[in-house]
Amino acid sequence: MKIVILTGSGISAESGVATFRDTGGVWAKYDYREVATPEGFAANPSLVHEFYNERRRNIGMVKPNAAHDALAELERGLTSRGGALSLITQNVDDLHERAGVENLWHMHGELKKATCVHCTGVWDWIEDLTNKTRCPDCKATGGMRPYVVWFGEMPRFMDEAMVALGDADLFVSIGTSGSVYPAAGFVGLARDAGVSCLELNLEPSENAHLFTDSRYGQATEIVPAWVSNILS
Repeated sequence: MKIVILTGSGISAESGVATFRDTGGVWAKYDYREVATPEGFAANPSLVHEFYNERRRNIGMVKPNAAHDALAELERGLTSRGGALSLITQNVDDLHERAGVENLWHMHGELKKATCVHCTGVWDWIEDLTNKTRCPDCKATGGMRPYVVWFGEMPRFMDEAMVALGDADLFVSIGTSGSVYPAAGFVGLARDAGVSCLELNLEPSENAHLFTDSRYGQATEIVPAWVSNILS
């Protein structure tokens, strides 16, 4: 069995990672145009660095929850039976990796990595970034930025996601709002390919009507229960 899973901020919320679009979420406190666009970075890089430095420090203080652990268990179980799990995440945290998931694509980048706008190098990064941070390769300053996909930039691993969706037996969306494209379009692509689609979420997403099945509740409850059912 080949399963493709898309995860959003809802799967990490119970670990203490702030969501973006919920009431009181990140975008209720910050203007995304100022901290999550190339234009915002050009206008005020210090503000952008401050925003992501705080988020990077906070990620180090949280741990994977039962939903993350269950998906790692699902991957191991499917692999042992000749199947496969392809996990596409909109999250920039590293909780899936820390839970043990291996076949993972971060379509919106990774908070614990940094890149240089001058030489395009990418590095693992846990320290704060500033305007004075020197690129490890080209040695330039002023060009280091978080390795995250900002509004107006192209998400990563789209080709891999399209291939996986077309070859899947089941597509599952976990903890997503259903409002952020292109990820919100995955369910339609899967349906067009004749793939069954399941939504696991706290409440119905904006595109919930496109799924062939759904289960709602806390991710730490419904995801492990679903995984147990699949593996049994």
